[in-house]
Amino acid sequence: MDVANNIKDLSYALDTFYFLMSGALVMWMAAGFAMLEAGLVRAKNTAEILTKNIALFAIACIMYMLMGYGIMYPSDGNGIFPALDLSFMFGGDNDPTEVLAQDLGTWYDGSYYSGMSDFFFQVVFVATAMSIVSGAVAERMKLWSFLAFAVVMTGFIYPLQGYWKWGGGFLDGLGFNDFAGSGVVHLCGASAALAGVLLLGARKGKYGPNGQVNAIPGANMPLATLGTFILWLGWFGFNGGSELIISNVGEANAVAAVFVNTNAAAAGGVVAALITAQLLFGKADLTMALNGALAGLVAITAEPLAPSPLWATLVGGIGGVLVVFAIITMDKLKVDDPVGAISVHGIVGMWGLLAVPLSNSDATFLAQIIGLVTIAAWTFTASYITWFIIKMIWGIRVSEEEEYEGVDVGECGLEAYPEFTNK
Repeated sequence: MDVANNIKDLSYALDTFYFLMSGALVMWMAAGFAMLEAGLVRAKNTAEILTKNIALFAIACIMYMLMGYGIMYPSDGNGIFPALDLSFMFGGDNDPTEVLAQDLGTWYDGSYYSGMSDFFFQVVFVATAMSIVSGAVAERMKLWSFLAFAVVMTGFIYPLQGYWKWGGGFLDGLGFNDFAGSGVVHLCGASAALAGVLLLGARKGKYGPNGQVNAIPGANMPLATLGTFILWLGWFGFNGGSELIISNVGEANAVAAVFVNTNAAAAGGVVAALITAQLLFGKADLTMALNGALAGLVAITAEPLAPSPLWATLVGGIGGVLVVFAIITMDKLKVDDPVGAISVHGIVGMWGLLAVPLSNSDATFLAQIIGLVTIAAWTFTASYITWFIIKMIWGIRVSEEEEYEGVDVGECGLEAYPEFTNK
């Protein structure tokens, strides 16, 4: 084999391996969401939230294989509607002969890696978007109604708006920028969550008759903190993997910059949220610090490459401040979100998209606003219709008695912490 083919072989293998390991890091975020949500709900609802998280991941993997990937990355389409391609489920990958036939001089003009690795990286993103929904509707939604929605969300709603940007659709043509998914993943998940929450209603006892907001503390703050650190770690794959390749000097430097900026934004979010909470409440609220970290990560996800580390810290810091005020505002509006998912992924996701032109000269505020509104409007509308149909057919809310006793027993037939339950 000649030197050129040796280089291409090594480059293909390295980029494929990098893609797969990045996907594995993002898959690990499923554990982060599970632990975060399990820590922020009450003990009597822990087993059910864990069941939702592992089941939604499995559903996302199956539905994206069956149809989601073909919708999001079709062989053809008119920019709005893709030409559905269902061939992926039957297997196949890049032909080694065709790969090696590529001219070495133009090798780095494209991204050359296994098609299977691309699917694996994309499917864990779908599961991330659906995980956002699970926390927002926690403690009062029927398990099987939630999973029915997951089928539609991961198989159709998410992939279609993903096609509009990442699959070469009309948002991409307009110049909308979303490097790793502040909009495509996070705002999409938050919009679906908001639709579900509005139809579902608040938990019993969350809001008083005179407008007071009653705190419902989570059961396990160490678990919630562990979940946040897992998500922080997984985000390096989320943003870093979105650079797609690493096998040359320029791309390796870009990946390193993405890692540094992702970390800086998370740190900025923590500090800003903690200071904001101290000023507003007179206390260093741990839950706000945790949400601040996630807000910083969501904010930088739309553009983690162009900013300097200092600017990335500021972008994350603004996200950390925003999330505190967003959570307070949601409660004032009586939108009950037990984990703050809509605020973290929705409100701060919008900020992340709008911050892109401040560091990326190729982006415009108009294109970013069009993308933001399109993703939010499509996802909210499609999700609201889907939730409404499910509500009419099966119902979406557990009975008042089940909610009082905890959905663990009613929905799953077991308790997460049986030794601590009073009989």
